Amino acid sequence: MAFNSLFCNEIMKNLVEELQWRGLLFDKMPGIDEHLQKAMITGYIGFDPTAASLTIGNFVQIILLMHLQRCGHKPIAVVGGATGMIGDPSGKASERNLLDLETLKYNEKKVKEQLTKFLDFDCGANSALVVNNYDWMKDFTFLDFLRDVGKHLTVNYMIAKDSVKTRMESGISFTEFSYQLLQGYDFKHLYDTYNCTLQMGGSDQWGNMTAGTELVRRMAGGEAWCITSPLVTKADGTKFGKSESGNVWLDAGMTSPYKFFQFWLNVSDEDAKKFIRIFTFLDRETIESLEAKHIAEPHLRELQKTLAKELTILVHGEQEYNTAVDASNLLFGNGTTDQLKQMDEDLLLNVLDGVPMVEVEKASMIGLNIVDVLSVNTNNIIFPSKGEARKMIEANGVSLNKEKVDLNKNIEESDWLKGRYILAQKGKKNYFLIKGV
Repeated sequence: MAFNSLFCNEIMKNLVEELQWRGLLFDKMPGIDEHLQKAMITGYIGFDPTAASLTIGNFVQIILLMHLQRCGHKPIAVVGGATGMIGDPSGKASERNLLDLETLKYNEKKVKEQLTKFLDFDCGANSALVVNNYDWMKDFTFLDFLRDVGKHLTVNYMIAKDSVKTRMESGISFTEFSYQLLQGYDFKHLYDTYNCTLQMGGSDQWGNMTAGTELVRRMAGGEAWCITSPLVTKADGTKFGKSESGNVWLDAGMTSPYKFFQFWLNVSDEDAKKFIRIFTFLDRETIESLEAKHIAEPHLRELQKTLAKELTILVHGEQEYNTAVDASNLLFGNGTTDQLKQMDEDLLLNVLDGVPMVEVEKASMIGLNIVDVLSVNTNNIIFPSKGEARKMIEANGVSLNKEKVDLNKNIEESDWLKGRYILAQKGKKNYFLIKGV
């Protein structure tokens, strides 16, 4: 596991203080500070497999578990195979669509694989665990659950929760109403099985989490605590984790490492200052030094570059980070023709996403002079006339696949990237993708 040395050799820190200065602490139950100082404790967070990948919004909770382990405690990640079948009403204005069993099982597998990337499972007493709540719920009959669990929380208590109150007018099914009982029972089961005394999660989970502490108290006569993190939003108030094309996923097949890298690289200055504390493990002195450099030379975007580097390496590895940097340089730096040719097609199209594209008949382009290619044969999208194309080529202002061309250039088979693309550039910043069909 790549993070063993980080987890096992970490200097013991106070978890609450660490979360607080990083902006990761929203609320906590009284007594948790003293409880954390007594000895190593076990804490958990649940992740419902509502999709085949977690998002960078979910990553806040993974970060919490990582901090818990780094501070010398034992983390448990609970994959919600059971709760995922029900649907959490927290933060939702309407009922969730229930997933079929096959989809749910696939999602469980993928989410578990992601969680295991970020926690240490060979670190002695505080080694991490990943468990599935379906394993302890699957044999629970409906009648037994009502008798053994349901009787311990009153309807009045459950209705008072924000996740239920906000849905009373629009309506909430008994299925989603009972979600807090299921999540609460997870806490009680983990308390009994692993002496788990802490649950962490987003601030919208407070009602579900305190239901768990109540079941621990009433059913086991024990004591348990909760810590919540703030719901992370961008400076403009929009939902964190959303890009123009949708969610930013941790799975490389759903959000490419290049797009993941670009997301962090393009956050605002204000967001970068907040996110670098939340999402990286850089120490306070390093972060404050980066902030000072950014204030002195904001155009260098040191915060964004460091944030993008730290997060891309953490989630996708150093090789993917280096590839993303090289790819980014193709359009915005000193990228080379060789780098362009070495890219696989998916990465090439990710890099050129948003670049104007014109389709042409490839066979008709072979042997054609560059002036015709960049004007009439590309529907005058790149240059409105042969004259303008010729003038800029003579001024050394046109490149194909990152190489300057002259008026003698004719299109050859070897000019086609992956056999069907040519990247044309006029001036410093104007790119066009020619696609042969």
